[in-house]
Amino acid sequence: MLELRDVSFSVPEGAGGAKEIVKNVSLKVEKGKLVVITGPNGGGKSTLARLIMGIERPTSGRILFNGEDITDKSITERAKMGISFAFQQPVKFKGLKVIDLLRIASGQRLSVGDACKYLSSVGLCARDYIERELNASLSGGELKRIEIAEILSRATALSVFDEPEAGIDLWSFNNLIDVFENMRKNIKDGSIIIISHQERILNVADEIVVISGGQVDRVGPKDQILPTLLGSSTVQNFCTGTAKKEDV
Repeated sequence: MLELRDVSFSVPEGAGGAKEIVKNVSLKVEKGKLVVITGPNGGGKSTLARLIMGIERPTSGRILFNGEDITDKSITERAKMGISFAFQQPVKFKGLKVIDLLRIASGQRLSVGDACKYLSSVGLCARDYIERELNASLSGGELKRIEIAEILSRATALSVFDEPEAGIDLWSFNNLIDVFENMRKNIKDGSIIIISHQERILNVADEIVVISGGQVDRVGPKDQILPTLLGSSTVQNFCTGTAKKEDV
C-alpha cells in the first residue's frame, strides 16, 4: 500500500519566494487497486507521480510504502523495494536491444521465449521486436508498449504511469487501453497508478483522484467520480488523428 501524508512540494520563484506545486496531499492507494489521478493541466498530477518515484523530494510531508517511510529514499532504493515508473516520453537507448532491456528490468537472464511472452502481452509481435534496438526507428506507440512490457517483467508491487497516452496515435491508444484492462484483471497483490485525463483510461479505474491547484479536489470509486467529470475540460476523448497499423 502507498500512503501520502500531507505531502507538499515547492520550487523557488523570484526574490526568495516559492511556488507551491503540490499542497498538503494526503492519499492512500490500496493493494489490488488501479487508481487514475486526473485533473486540469498544470494541477500537479505529474509532479505527484515524480514525488512517488523519488524523482522529486517533498518540501514537507511523508510518503510510506507498505508501512515503511520512503520519503528520503532514492529512486534506486524505491525501485528495489518494488516501485516502477513509466515516463510520458520513454527513454531511447541506442545500441540496447529490446531483449536486453527486458533482462535488465527483470533482473534475470530471461529466455527468448519468456521475453516474447511479455511483448505479446502488450500486443507486439515478439519476433519483430525482440532483437530491435531502442532507437528512433521505433514509433512512440511501440516505445510505450515496450516500456509497459519492461514494467510487467519487473512484476513490482506498485507501477506508476505518467500520462501514457502522450504522443501516441489512435491505433496505439486503443491497444494501450487493452493492455491496462488486462493489467487490471491480473493486478492481484499489486497496485497501479495512472496519471491521465483520457475518458477511456478513467473508465478502467477502480478509483479516481482529482487533483486541482495542487490539492486533492475529490477522490472515490470510478462510478461516483467519473459522472461528475464528464463534459468538463478535465476529461478528454482520444478520438482524432489517423492511425496506421505500422505505427502500433
